[in-house]
Amino acid sequence: MKRRDLLKHATLVVAGAATNALSIEGEASIGDEPSQSRPLGKIALEEHFLIPEFVGYFTETYPNISPAIREFGAGVLQDLGDKRIEVMDKNHIDYVVLSIAGPGVQFEKDAAAAKRNAKMANDFLAAEINKRPARYGGFAHLAMQDPAEAANELERCVHELGFQGAMINGQTNGEYLDLDKYSVFWERVAALQAPVYLHPGNPVDNPAVYAGHSELWGPVCSWAFETAAHALRLVFAGVFERYPKARLILGHMGETLPLNLWRFDSRWLVCNRGSRTLEQAPSFYIKRNIAITTSGVCSDISLRCALDAMGAENVMFSVDYPFEKTELASQFIEQARISEVERAKVAAGNARRILKLPLKNG
Repeated sequence: MKRRDLLKHATLVVAGAATNALSIEGEASIGDEPSQSRPLGKIALEEHFLIPEFVGYFTETYPNISPAIREFGAGVLQDLGDKRIEVMDKNHIDYVVLSIAGPGVQFEKDAAAAKRNAKMANDFLAAEINKRPARYGGFAHLAMQDPAEAANELERCVHELGFQGAMINGQTNGEYLDLDKYSVFWERVAALQAPVYLHPGNPVDNPAVYAGHSELWGPVCSWAFETAAHALRLVFAGVFERYPKARLILGHMGETLPLNLWRFDSRWLVCNRGSRTLEQAPSFYIKRNIAITTSGVCSDISLRCALDAMGAENVMFSVDYPFEKTELASQFIEQARISEVERAKVAAGNARRILKLPLKNG
């Protein structure tokens, strides 16, 4: 039996136990009204960790964040033990999919070192997941410097290590994922039906619009716009037309995309698009191939927009641990002004389906 099958079996056994610590969602099935007698169980997908060997990569993000967050993040990020589980339990988060914080090997200039270090990070995470298979899942860390090897590593992580997909932190050394060289990667993503979480990262250049305004460089502004543009490159390059089973995940309530679907369709008809063509309107691919999470956004208005624009099947809960407050994010989704059917889907149902999580309902 492969390790992935063993993890599935262990998860099913533990998730089926009637304990207060692990309720796994608290509704009978996706779409049903959740039981009001139990806390709302949640699955979170943008929850970060770090290994000591990657602290150097993480420092690349220091210009984006305050010194206090740097010190706090590096220490908390390396905890994968009881303290993290305690935070999860306190906030009724049943399961998290873990991912490397910061750019990781995508900031590495040596392709061989990038591949070696990515594999090391994935093996480390697999060992941690093996200690708590009913609580932890994983997104593969990939060296996109070599698209074919990245595809192979993704397949290894999914089939052998039991991971749910991959997280890619923006561009890699100035190259974006819509380039032809990445076709071999997207072909494998589609074949595996393993979603790719496109997480913010700094571009190699620093546009003039941010000059003299360090507050705009990072989570306040530049990360959202950079990630939104990266996702749109994939849409307009026809990646999702060629690989209709490929799935992208965007955090932070969709990195501004849900708000602008109508305009993407309208302006696509009159923009200078050169030889580019699409069989469908841009919003078709965004809604079919992109799912979003609530990470880092606790706003009823934003959530309502996301649900209406993307569809209730495409929005998933997340925290962005440890950079956001778990208690705030959890209370937000528990109390948001949405229907109970929508709440059940966002809290855990959609994640279970999209990531094919072998977790028992209710």
